Amino acid sequence: MHDSLLEKLKWRYATKQFDPGKSIPDEHWATLEEALVLTPSSYGLQPWQFFVIRDRELKDSLVPACYNQRQPADCSHLLVIAVKTELSEADVDRLIDATCAARDTTRESLEFYRNLIIGDVVTGPRSGDVTGWAKLQSYIALGNFMTCAALLGIDCCPMEGFVPEQVDAALGLPEKGLTTAVLCPAGYRDPTDKHAGLAKVRYPANELITRIG
Repeated sequence: MHDSLLEKLKWRYATKQFDPGKSIPDEHWATLEEALVLTPSSYGLQPWQFFVIRDRELKDSLVPACYNQRQPADCSHLLVIAVKTELSEADVDRLIDATCAARDTTRESLEFYRNLIIGDVVTGPRSGDVTGWAKLQSYIALGNFMTCAALLGIDCCPMEGFVPEQVDAALGLPEKGLTTAVLCPAGYRDPTDKHAGLAKVRYPANELITRIG
């Protein structure tokens, strides 16, 4: 199990060329969507929305917004992780209500937790940059998605190289109170992609990991 996990992580790479003729099977994609839903987030607030784009015309239209990179057009599924630009007490109450329902508890028992969240990201220190905070959370979802995809033999390419305003406009995000955080085309590598065979460049573990105790 340990070896197979590491083998998959060594196999994955930021795919530069997707095979546009190959599609991810529905059952695999359903698993990846569930993995996205299961992603942890700070306070459990889940300040994101996941957009899954398969429409070829829409994917093609996003290429100019991605500095003419072809991955969004040629992939099987284009994942857009968008995040909230503002948080309100209503967002916190949604979480509290969901927690009460899932754990059969009362709002009164969660009042301290509710006030803690509000005093941090709604009215407190991090309320001034909710988008920045939410984008940090989005990378937890991105990492989770990419690892799960690799375990299923599905290729990905995390992308920050795009114009957020253009992607936002194409998906109608501003009126939803959202903005694009990161893109992740997913599918299957083109056999001619020269980047697939390149050696990974990683610093030695003893330079990156400090063990204490």
